[in-house]
Amino acid sequence: MKQIILGTAGHIDHGKTSLVKAITGIDTDRLKEEKERGITIELGFAHLDLPSGQHLGVVDVPGHEKFVKNMVAGATGIDIVVMVIAADEGVMPQTREHMEICTLLGVRQGLVALTKIDLVDEEILELAQEDIREFTRGSFLENAPVIPVSAATGQGLPEFVRTLDELSRQVETRPPSSLFRLPVDRVFTMKGFGTVITGTLISGKVQVGDPIMVYPSGITSKVRGIQVHNQSVATAEAGMRTAVNFQGLDKEAVSRGEVLSNPGALKSSYMVDVRFHYLAGAGKPMKNRTRMRFHTGTSEVLGNLILLEHDELKPGEDTVAQLRLDAPVAVVKGDHYVVRSYSPVRTVGGGQILNPIPPKHKRFNTGIIQALKNVLTSDPETLIGAHIDAAGHAGTCFADLRLMTNLTDKQLESSLQAMMSARTIIQVDKETRSFVHKKSFEAFIQETAEHLRNYHKAFPLKSGMLKEELKSKYPADTDVRLFNLVLNQMIRDGAIAQEEKTVRLASHKVSLAIDEANLRKQMLKIYRDSGLQPPFFRDVAGILKSEPGPAKDVLNLLIEEGLIIRTKDDLFFHAEAIADLKQRMVKFFETNADMTPAHFKDMAGGASRKFLIPLLEYFDSRNVTLRVGDVRKLRKA
Repeated sequence: MKQIILGTAGHIDHGKTSLVKAITGIDTDRLKEEKERGITIELGFAHLDLPSGQHLGVVDVPGHEKFVKNMVAGATGIDIVVMVIAADEGVMPQTREHMEICTLLGVRQGLVALTKIDLVDEEILELAQEDIREFTRGSFLENAPVIPVSAATGQGLPEFVRTLDELSRQVETRPPSSLFRLPVDRVFTMKGFGTVITGTLISGKVQVGDPIMVYPSGITSKVRGIQVHNQSVATAEAGMRTAVNFQGLDKEAVSRGEVLSNPGALKSSYMVDVRFHYLAGAGKPMKNRTRMRFHTGTSEVLGNLILLEHDELKPGEDTVAQLRLDAPVAVVKGDHYVVRSYSPVRTVGGGQILNPIPPKHKRFNTGIIQALKNVLTSDPETLIGAHIDAAGHAGTCFADLRLMTNLTDKQLESSLQAMMSARTIIQVDKETRSFVHKKSFEAFIQETAEHLRNYHKAFPLKSGMLKEELKSKYPADTDVRLFNLVLNQMIRDGAIAQEEKTVRLASHKVSLAIDEANLRKQMLKIYRDSGLQPPFFRDVAGILKSEPGPAKDVLNLLIEEGLIIRTKDDLFFHAEAIADLKQRMVKFFETNADMTPAHFKDMAGGASRKFLIPLLEYFDSRNVTLRVGDVRKLRKA
């Protein structure tokens, strides 16, 4: 059976609460102040079984202009609205504002209850009906049933209930969603139960024992019990008025406006991209950065409306915009919202969320503006591709895409698989299921090639660039997996070559100028002739009458070629001298278990301490020898 929520709307004292009590037997005014003042202040809740067996959850909203924000909170998630208009007063200011709010929140089905008919004669009743026809013309209630009723006498109530039953059959089943979301509209404690949170479950489902997170606060708990219409259940689904009891959660830790979901499922943001409709009756044009009140779900947050393609917006116009908020919200693509002016407070517009977690946009960027306009009409793969493309090197993960597309996990998974097969996107991380667009991947390849070209130009005598140095050219948050994927792809394509810790363009070859070739030849001769007692490098440069920079470049080339061995900062040996010393040392260990510094000095031709210690430490670092106390032993293979 479908889960349907019926909501009331209408001006104060037009009989909303009396009508609900008359058809359900439940008085939704529960507060002492409501009883004393005779007006609804807070949201009220009831339930109704229709003749067909269809069950309705009922949300009764306040009609006073001071409590419109409570009305907006209650209107979230309703399927059918009953617009209550008193026959003795007709259409009033809050009637109009409530109609605007319901329209902006995407309510598309409803009926009109013409109440208090026992207080008027036939002539006034006809005038009230004409007033209603004029009021609903052009709205979603234009062809809706208008049922005259009296909660006091019961007149018209059976027809009203039958009409509700007929409308309920026309309500479409809520679209499937993998996201459990329950906007909080009440928090209270019950003796023996602890903290209880109520709300209309707008998507997904929740079960007893499920872990829960409160957004945007991030507080976690576990579901201890669930009630739907005062009945304990194991599972609650979208469309149900739901009360959830939590383990170890303080009442003060949660407030109306927050959202319950699974841990990690939602993401809080201080910015949202929106499609915005400015109401025709708003009066004057709206300027960029207008201060406003943003209502979504059951929350009200102050912020500024950033007009991306206008300096000001005329009443009745639509646009794309970015809301920059004073406090974070946790929403999903496609959610409806309402905007009310800062002061005086009045509903001025609303629309749908386009991107719940956007970056900060610059105004008048035609690419961003067009992309936002395409969001509500794009097919899933186009929308997914646009979001991943916009993320650039940073990429986008599965959890964020779910919020930005509002697709079910199965739908999103299917689209991603198709896009990976077509190589439109590349998966960077299987664990977090993060992706980059083909364009970003190819741009990364081109950027890497450019960095290597620049490096080879600056250091022509170096065979390659250290991988770590190359990675440092990218933003610090660049995923190392993406970096490695790009290098591996370039290696497979034959664009680059990797040698231990360095990479180079495949086309790069070290070529020495005549003076550099002469410098290399002379330097190699100095180190070969000096054997195990070479001069320090600073002296070599002096001997060769060379500037330190060019001499160091040639030395590094000789090291990369394996012809020169570095032992410490300024001390280098010819590779042949090191190889010969190693051979003699290994031969020594064939007949000796230990080697003392004196033995090593004899092998090194009586070299001084300044050479012996670096050489001993070099062989230790290369795992040829092992120091044990004051002697060395040959390491076993």
